Amino acid sequence: MPPYTIVYFPVRGRCEYIRMLLADQGQTWKEDVVTRDRWMQGDLKASCLFGQLPKFTDGDVTLYQSNAILRHLARKHGLYGKNEMEATLLDMANDGVEDLRLKYVKLIYQNYEEGKEQYIKELPTQLKPFETLLSQNQGGKAFIVGDQISFVDYNLLDLLLIHQVLAPGCLDAFPLLSAYVARLTARPKLKAFLASPQHTDLPINGNGKQ
Repeated sequence: MPPYTIVYFPVRGRCEYIRMLLADQGQTWKEDVVTRDRWMQGDLKASCLFGQLPKFTDGDVTLYQSNAILRHLARKHGLYGKNEMEATLLDMANDGVEDLRLKYVKLIYQNYEEGKEQYIKELPTQLKPFETLLSQNQGGKAFIVGDQISFVDYNLLDLLLIHQVLAPGCLDAFPLLSAYVARLTARPKLKAFLASPQHTDLPINGNGKQ
């Protein structure tokens, strides 16, 4: 049996960057797909530490909160930088990814029709810090921090891919980010995952908006 189990709804949502990390690192995992009816029954929700999914098991360890899961896997698979300074910079970058993801989630679930145009208009300002981070690391030809892939790269890549669906061409003004997406999605195991039904058959969000 795979050592990992993801308990989550049948969407990409807050698990896709976890799946991307696992796939790229050659790991296998089990999916425990939670239907709306099962969730509404309340028993699973009541059993979750914070009353929400994803839930993630690694052997006899159960974790909640997607960024905590991501960091756990980063430490376990050597994806947290090569030293303390790189780890600190990765934490900063991941917090930046989370800030933008929260804005995206608010748009998708609370303000899509009324807010989409303004959101897209402001998107270049939101993306610019990531272009800057890349430019400060080996001229943008490597990863977000350091010279090896990290947990933040999977998180940021997922965020950029879903924004390319929301706003095609949003990376046109950011050559380093555009090249970064092309470079990461060409990694053989990650490329295979992104082309698989495991990824393509899942909606990005639970309400059909994207």
